[in-house]
Amino acid sequence: MSVINLLNETLQNKWKFETTMKVQDEMIPAMLEGKDVVAESPTGSGKTLAYVLPILNKVNGSKKQTQALIVAPSQELAMQIVEVIREWIAGTDITVQQLIGGANSARQIEKLKKKPTIVVGTPGRLNELAKANKLKLKEIETVVLDECDQLLSREYRVIVKSFIEGAAYGRQVVVVSATITDEIKLVASRLMFEPVHIEIKPEDMVQVGKVVHTFIKVDERDKTDMLRRLAHIEGLRGLAFVNNIDQVLMKESKLKYKDAKVVTLHSDMKKEERKKALDAFRKGEATILIATDIAARGLDIEGLTHVIHVDAPHTIEQYTHRSGRTGRAGADGEVLTLLSYRDEKTYKKLTREMGVKTIQKVWYQGKLVEGNSKTVSQKRGK
Repeated sequence: MSVINLLNETLQNKWKFETTMKVQDEMIPAMLEGKDVVAESPTGSGKTLAYVLPILNKVNGSKKQTQALIVAPSQELAMQIVEVIREWIAGTDITVQQLIGGANSARQIEKLKKKPTIVVGTPGRLNELAKANKLKLKEIETVVLDECDQLLSREYRVIVKSFIEGAAYGRQVVVVSATITDEIKLVASRLMFEPVHIEIKPEDMVQVGKVVHTFIKVDERDKTDMLRRLAHIEGLRGLAFVNNIDQVLMKESKLKYKDAKVVTLHSDMKKEERKKALDAFRKGEATILIATDIAARGLDIEGLTHVIHVDAPHTIEQYTHRSGRTGRAGADGEVLTLLSYRDEKTYKKLTREMGVKTIQKVWYQGKLVEGNSKTVSQKRGK
């Protein structure tokens, strides 16, 4: 029996899609049976719908009670999840409310009084409203942790644990991420009842786009100028990662001074500023979006051609989460690392351990081309 046939008749009539992703094939039946789930699946593999559809099947919109809580580590991911839910609940009596930092808390409290069916939020704001008894945790029957490797890290663990333990007796707990360490699995299992473990590997996915992994050797001091050059490549739409906010701000200032079409995203920005930057990037008004890891967590941007590691990643998890922003839903993509001398050894060790084949590129006549300084010299000599 297909996953879609497991949903009730109303869902079948309203929500139709041609095929399901593997993580959906495994998660949806498990959740419909009421089981707790730990799911590890690559970015772009359909995890959001894998837990949203069973939740929508389970909740009762006419019942004035918040029945499901979805927790996300970043405002952007929370807003994206809300957008997905709103698309699927159109025409139903199911309601959804986002509770994120940077937004007016008084307005959020007023909306909570209307008892939204589903709440999606970030840990800090959710904790604030739960402590004030504005968010009634004891009514919640399903708790989902999206990007659980972040949410169950030491930074958020105590808060997130309180959400689960404060929820209704017999609640269903679902945790998902692209990468889940053994430590996180252990922590999760202590908060769950006999969870089903689902692991989807990249090779198990259908419609996986071809993603090439490349690098260009660049002195640390020249990385900003390389970003400027990349921003002028026709057709390029890149998400560029740096390690801290100071670097984001510095690069933004220098690049805008040189009229490069860039926008930035970081955790110190207000909600309105973040939305404005993302909208500008999605509309093509900017070629490159420069962001920190936490700000870009879970971002799904259609038509993204490049992920650019301005600061080289230092762990497999970091490389995986960043790189998964491109090559989604069957599209091709490129993961480009601006590789300084100090990071070369770490980068090569990391990609070797991941089994990733890398291609060296150089800047030649206004383009990125395969090769190294030697091959460029030979071309110039012809």
